Amino acid sequence: MKKKISKIPFKNIPDKEEKLTETISKHKNTPGALMLILQEAQDIYGYLPEEVQKRIARELNIDLEEVYGVSTFYSQFSLVPKGEYNISVCMGTACYVKGASKILDKLTDKLGIGPEECTEDGKFSLTACRCIGACGLAPVMTINGEVYGRLKPSDIDVILEKYK
Repeated sequence: MKKKISKIPFKNIPDKEEKLTETISKHKNTPGALMLILQEAQDIYGYLPEEVQKRIARELNIDLEEVYGVSTFYSQFSLVPKGEYNISVCMGTACYVKGASKILDKLTDKLGIGPEECTEDGKFSLTACRCIGACGLAPVMTINGEVYGRLKPSDIDVILEKYK
């Protein structure tokens, strides 16, 4: 599955740029530096924007393709920002059988984004995830770790209102 790339313009913030400079300097000559730097860069920015990947490639004197390849190969890395409220819909077997796809469809319609995307205002991001271990509450979604279970599509509007 191809990872999505953010449509939201990148805004570099000086203190984040300074932290990235420190990270690159600290690890530049360490074997396996790319993984370490990408992990810390994602901690700094919340995702790996193209501009950050280009800078890492330039500073490490490696091809952008190598940085992009690692960024897209490992599922821990994201190329899109996470929203203020990260919604994750469990698509594990129990949730799927009990209608998780209908919950995901309702969220997609309501928010105007698909899985692995973020609303333009940065308020919400949406993820379809594997089993979260709350099968007895199927179908389940979380918003910033808060669990909502035994969902019906009609529950979505009320739940989202709490976060607007």
